[in-house]
Amino acid sequence: MFDNKMELSFLAKSENEAFARVAVAAFATQLNPTLAEITEIKTAVSEAVTNAIIHGYERGGTGCMVNIKCGIADRVITVEIEDCGAGIDNIEQAREPLFTSKPEMERSGMGFTVMEEFMDELSVISHIGAGTTIKLKKKIS
Repeated sequence: MFDNKMELSFLAKSENEAFARVAVAAFATQLNPTLAEITEIKTAVSEAVTNAIIHGYERGGTGCMVNIKCGIADRVITVEIEDCGAGIDNIEQAREPLFTSKPEMERSGMGFTVMEEFMDELSVISHIGAGTTIKLKKKIS
């Protein structure tokens, strides 16, 4: 059960990635995090949203949405980033450092590695053709 929560949805457009990052950071400020903690949350959210836009909706199309849910309980912020896109074929492979399914786009393949480094917990649920949910948790000191 969360003490506070919020949800937002936006079109899967690259220009909305910054909006998502700032919105989640603003929500997290009620926990009075350090600048380093806010930077880590913003970076992890950026990676997750960028993955949803680039990989989840690689074929584009109108109406492709990214949904974010945030909750706070016991000084832990939980962030879920969800798309209804292509899904991930092999989650374990996708989580390997330097693996990228988009080398032509000069993707570094470090998205999941960055998320894992900056957050306390990371889980990925994905279904081919039905989308992916990335769940991030961070305890604020």
